[in-house]
Amino acid sequence: MSNILLVTNNKKTVDTFAGKLILLRNTDRVAYCDYADAPDIVFANNPDLVILHENPDFNKTLNLIKYIKTRNCSILLLIDNYNRNNVLNAYDEGIDDYFLTTSDPSEISIRTINCIRNNNRKGKTEEYLKYMKKYGIISELSGFYGKKYAVEVFEDSLLSKDYSKGALIVITADEDGKTNDIQQKMINAIKHSIRFNDLTANCGGTKYAILTDNSGAQGAVAVVEKIRGYINGEFSVKAGICEIKNYTYQLAEKKAMCALSDAMLSNDEIVIYAKKGNETTDDWLDVPSETTNNYKLFQHTFRRKLEKVITPVFYRMQKNYENELENTKIEQYTDEIQSVFRMTNPKQTSLLKLIYTGFTKVKININHAGLDSPENREIIISVKSLNAQMLTDILESFIQEFKTTIE
Repeated sequence: MSNILLVTNNKKTVDTFAGKLILLRNTDRVAYCDYADAPDIVFANNPDLVILHENPDFNKTLNLIKYIKTRNCSILLLIDNYNRNNVLNAYDEGIDDYFLTTSDPSEISIRTINCIRNNNRKGKTEEYLKYMKKYGIISELSGFYGKKYAVEVFEDSLLSKDYSKGALIVITADEDGKTNDIQQKMINAIKHSIRFNDLTANCGGTKYAILTDNSGAQGAVAVVEKIRGYINGEFSVKAGICEIKNYTYQLAEKKAMCALSDAMLSNDEIVIYAKKGNETTDDWLDVPSETTNNYKLFQHTFRRKLEKVITPVFYRMQKNYENELENTKIEQYTDEIQSVFRMTNPKQTSLLKLIYTGFTKVKININHAGLDSPENREIIISVKSLNAQMLTDILESFIQEFKTTIE
């Protein structure tokens, strides 16, 4: 079986190329085919390397590149004349390298061998990724680090590399959009916006942590703006940013989460955690010092409410009603920043969002899309008084209101 496939519609290229390519391994074999047969041969043989001679209609070349990449083959583009736009477009579609038909044999062989080596490394990497996904280190859905291992991975990265000029972003969908694929859209937006060496982890729901290096707060803001630009107004996102400086990951995460919490409670899309000079009072915090000292106590209380009240009530209400309402999709998730209960029907989308304000209160926003009535409201409740019966009553009322909009 051949591990190198040359695809060309020009028979002269086959003769010329055969004399130029120096195979350094006894196991290397070269096969030839035209554009028409290429998809079937690539599918059947899955070669290590495809050398693709450009077609006069370069769109056909780009389309074939797209197909070949679905088979995880490396691609060398063979061109007759250099055209910058064509080469850049080919790189965008996934080629590994290119060379000219007039290139000397040593250059052709070096580029060929490098691509084969890279493909072998890719294969080994894919094998490692398979096991990392199997054991939850990497998310199957997003390809980012899983929530369970994120802290350990990020802490190790901070210890092994200088991130003092970097920043941590915690970003989440604001959940007020009407799109039904918010999570996948967030994943795609982040992948499109981050650099290769940025680390990203799932934090639950549509919340993600992004660790950047050598870019500071302004570089982190640029990443968030790219994400917002990709989403293009389909829904809003909120982000909290903390510069790493000499912080541990857990401390940086806490500060970024605090900034995100402030963004969720304000009209700001992005909040950067900062201090006023050398004071210990934070910009995002405007509360008496004695309250600040009890912040950890309040947070611990809310976490217990999240575990014992909010999460089980949201789950139970979803199960109670998901088969009762026709053509209605019920989604819910809970975390320390916000908990969301969404009901979607062809006629209506309704959203209940519970936000922890950071201290003694939780805020519940209820929104039935398209309505401007008392049903759309905000409820403020103390963390201490929040219990299962109270939250169940609020959700029952919310669901009944939703029912009236679809009848």
